Amino acid sequence: MSSSSELDRRPAVDVHDEPSAEWGWHGSFPKAVRIAGWASTIGVFGLLIGNHHGRTENLFLVLIGVAMIAMLVRDQVRSRTSWRR
Repeated sequence: MSSSSELDRRPAVDVHDEPSAEWGWHGSFPKAVRIAGWASTIGVFGLLIGNHHGRTENLFLVLIGVAMIAMLVRDQVRSRTSWRR
């Protein structure tokens, strides 16, 4: 079993490589990324409204929107089950 001093040691990070290491922040904004993803998906589907002469544009917009939804749902599922891996 490891002693507590071994567990408390953190790897040295060069402040020049990662400026945020100086004040200890290494996080991300997963909630904001998901909100931005859903807003972008709604925006893509909003592009369906317009003066399209053909249906090709609509097909690509729907495919892109569905792919974005699939990625967002996959991300949500992975974040809920990440502790099981």
